[in-house]
Amino acid sequence: MSTRRAVRSGGPAARTPLSRRGFLAAGAAVLATGLAACGDRTSPVSGTAPSGPAGRLSIGAIPDQDPEVLQRLYGTVADSMSGALDVEVTYQPVTDYGAAVSLFRTGDLDLVWFGGLTGVQARLQTPGAEPVAQRDIDTDFHSIFVVNAATGLAPSEDLAPLAGLRFTYGSETSTSGRLMPAYFLQEQGVDPQGFPGGPGFSGSHDATLALVASGSYQAGVLNEQVWTSRTEEGAVDPAVVRYARTPAYFDYHWLLGPQAVERLGDDLPGRVTDYFTGLSAADPDDAEVLELFGAGSFVPTEAGNYDSIERIGRQLGLVS
Repeated sequence: MSTRRAVRSGGPAARTPLSRRGFLAAGAAVLATGLAACGDRTSPVSGTAPSGPAGRLSIGAIPDQDPEVLQRLYGTVADSMSGALDVEVTYQPVTDYGAAVSLFRTGDLDLVWFGGLTGVQARLQTPGAEPVAQRDIDTDFHSIFVVNAATGLAPSEDLAPLAGLRFTYGSETSTSGRLMPAYFLQEQGVDPQGFPGGPGFSGSHDATLALVASGSYQAGVLNEQVWTSRTEEGAVDPAVVRYARTPAYFDYHWLLGPQAVERLGDDLPGRVTDYFTGLSAADPDDAEVLELFGAGSFVPTEAGNYDSIERIGRQLGLVS
């Protein structure tokens, strides 16, 4: 395997067709993966983690896609991180979004891939938790509203016609599948809870697509990355039609817990950030990780990027 070369990237996010409304801040595998043998692949950072239990890192993620997708994604990440950081990295799947937050709070998960809202919830419940990296696309993330073709609705930026449809969000605490879509609906005068019979909660972006395709719900919303990926795979049922794209917002990120820093050293946040931001599309092994994440690169991030997520979460009663 090749030696890693650290790469930095970033820059301002591009504007989108819809207004940001001034709320933006400035600025998916196995159940357990052992220590990876990566040949001559070297770490982009100095220092060797302690051996034994103290040298283990447990990673997790919100279950926002099909389990098979998540197993492949995070098993690959665990293998890559093990070799790069010389730490035993294991992936621990969770049952729902709330479990990811709870297990992070109790220290059973050290490093978790959260959405914007769950990351805020976990950080507020875990003093000392630190955002360490996000994908380039997470600085300029979007949700996609979809409708069943039988509604006869053509693509539009006007969300008002959705008000009279049977509608489903994703998980109740999903940023891209609930929080931000609810915010944008409200901004256009649509009661985000006022759909006929009340809104549904599918539990994941893939489930949302399936429910709208079946006609169980006439409309729904999911994150743009899943929509794009499933579309490219030819996995979107023709009955599902893209209706609207939201303005941009900050979303997914890796959150590191204080208990991992206590075990592995004060330099751990920097080492983890350097690992992710050092992933290069020019390296075949790195490129596999980036492709699975649907990213061109990872960039550093900070808590302040999610101030607007926290504010909107409090406004909608999802953050206390």
